[in-house]
Amino acid sequence: MKGFLRWTWGVVFVCLLAGGVLTALPQQAAAYKAEYKLSVVPGATSGWGLTAARFAELVHERTNGRINIKVYPSSQLLAGKQTSEFLMLRNGAIDFALASPINWSPQIKELNLTALPFLMAVQPDRYKAIDAVTSGKSGAMLIAAVESKGVKILGWGENGYREMTTSKGPITKPEDMQGLKVRVVGSPIFIDTFRALGANPVNMNWAEATTGFQQGVVDGQENPTNGINIPLKIWDYHKFLCDWHYVIDPLMLGANPGVWKSFSPEDQQILLACAKEMELYGKALSRLGMDDGQSKAYLEKIGKLPEITDPYACLEQHGMTVTRLTPEQTAQFFKATQAVRDDWTAKIGPDLVKAAEQDMAAAK
Repeated sequence: MKGFLRWTWGVVFVCLLAGGVLTALPQQAAAYKAEYKLSVVPGATSGWGLTAARFAELVHERTNGRINIKVYPSSQLLAGKQTSEFLMLRNGAIDFALASPINWSPQIKELNLTALPFLMAVQPDRYKAIDAVTSGKSGAMLIAAVESKGVKILGWGENGYREMTTSKGPITKPEDMQGLKVRVVGSPIFIDTFRALGANPVNMNWAEATTGFQQGVVDGQENPTNGINIPLKIWDYHKFLCDWHYVIDPLMLGANPGVWKSFSPEDQQILLACAKEMELYGKALSRLGMDDGQSKAYLEKIGKLPEITDPYACLEQHGMTVTRLTPEQTAQFFKATQAVRDDWTAKIGPDLVKAAEQDMAAAK
């Protein structure tokens, strides 16, 4: 009998131990939310929206459904206030955000770095320039600035260089901007840039802007070609595009720190790997038809090649005149906005701007 009892208790102990181990395995996953919210400012069909969807898709696939991220495009979570996104993410109202530095710059002045007018446009290769910044010392300084304010950064994305479209003739020199009413985002550096060029910048949301275009109240706007202008069919409002690359949106993928810490170390590594792949996808969408063909090759390889692969041909087929500035013409715009760069370098931080210049110089 004693032997039997010892055998019985032994079996019970083994079963309890096994049960404890089995319980411990999914315990971390059981603590996860059923859904994590990811905020995106533009629509789902924009390059920005597609990039966020790619991240969510990869995470769901590679965590075997343990982490489910739902993308909320068109500023659904922001009550119409794009600049509130950073605070909502930090405070936990949002779990993730794929964000433009423009919208977070009111809280983090360093993020105005990539909005310094024509800083990268005058570089020999504008894509090497931004890659050098995001992967270099200056990019690390930007991440540190964001994380010091309470948001974890997982990686970079890209919305693209912002180009000028207008209903009033081609733009080839700074004088062509004189008196133009241009819809811009509300960031002060954008207001300063267009005023320096002699334009009249007007801050308004997109719904108001399209009405303004139709009524002739606003003459132009600036947005990335692949990511925004083509999906929004900008040719319905404007017939001229100036390919001037004056600033860029290097998107940042952020997470609420509490949410990030709730994931197991293994899942954190999966999320970081997915963010890296998302970066490749987002940059390829942004640069498709504008680089040396690498973007098209990558998108073909992963089976994600969009229908439109030649953005310039697309714009021209819809009746737009595309002006692609020469280096000499770009230099004129660079000179005309020197005072803006000087003023904002002091606000952003001279050390950060210097680091960016050194990063870009090393990549030439």
